[in-house]
Amino acid sequence: MASRGDPLISVIVPTRDRPESLRRCLAALAEQREPVEIVVVDDQSRDSAAVRQALDPVPSARLVPGPGRGPAAARNLGAAKAGAEVICFTDDDCEPDPSWAAALAAAIAGGADAVGGRTLNAEPGDRLAEASQHIASYLGEHSRRGGAPFAASNNLACRAQVIREIGFDESYPLAAGEDRAWCEELAARGHKLANEPAALVRHRQSLTPGAFWRQHSRYGRGAYRFSREREGALPSPMALYPRLLAGGFRHGPRVGALVCAAQAATAAGYVRAAIADRRAG
Repeated sequence: MASRGDPLISVIVPTRDRPESLRRCLAALAEQREPVEIVVVDDQSRDSAAVRQALDPVPSARLVPGPGRGPAAARNLGAAKAGAEVICFTDDDCEPDPSWAAALAAAIAGGADAVGGRTLNAEPGDRLAEASQHIASYLGEHSRRGGAPFAASNNLACRAQVIREIGFDESYPLAAGEDRAWCEELAARGHKLANEPAALVRHRQSLTPGAFWRQHSRYGRGAYRFSREREGALPSPMALYPRLLAGGFRHGPRVGALVCAAQAATAAGYVRAAIADRRAG
């Protein structure tokens, strides 16, 4: 239970090697309409001084040294250090709107155990970022249409008791699949995951073609780990893919082609992880 003087909302931001993105994220969090405690977990950035400097303009932000084991472990550590009864999560390349934290907290006050918001591409002229965000957003839309419960960890909140009960699985070392596993465990334990479109985050990705491929290959490796733990289930229902690809082409031919390329990268990452696992076994 929170004591008098404790914050009502804590925001956890894992970060690594993106001090300028972190600076923009913290500037957005400083404009929240409800007061928030901000816990930044530095997951062993190469330039720790730059990370500290990014916090200087935001007195409500405090820095926690992370274990260097990836964002799942960093989020768990940040949540353990937080003092509020509502814990919000976002990423260092995201910029929440001013009413973001309040909208998530209101959904939890209304009865949800956890809630995901709506995330938009902050670089609409960047086709790589647009394709990547379309894929992430489509997974949330699929969940809302009756698919497996899912909310991306860059726009997520829960009751503090929930994150104490169900931490992010730290065996996922990368930002890939750990939020999906968390949402599945949340549902398995009977907790309610709600959706709040008023909780808006703008995702400012900086992607080169190589980084785009590596990102989606990483998602494939995370999907393999997720499916391996479920006795070989496919990463997603096959009915998901035609609608995903069709939606990408509605953003234009270049975005549609990039969505196709992303699925190829995901498949390649999945197969590569499966081969590595077989060789290790």
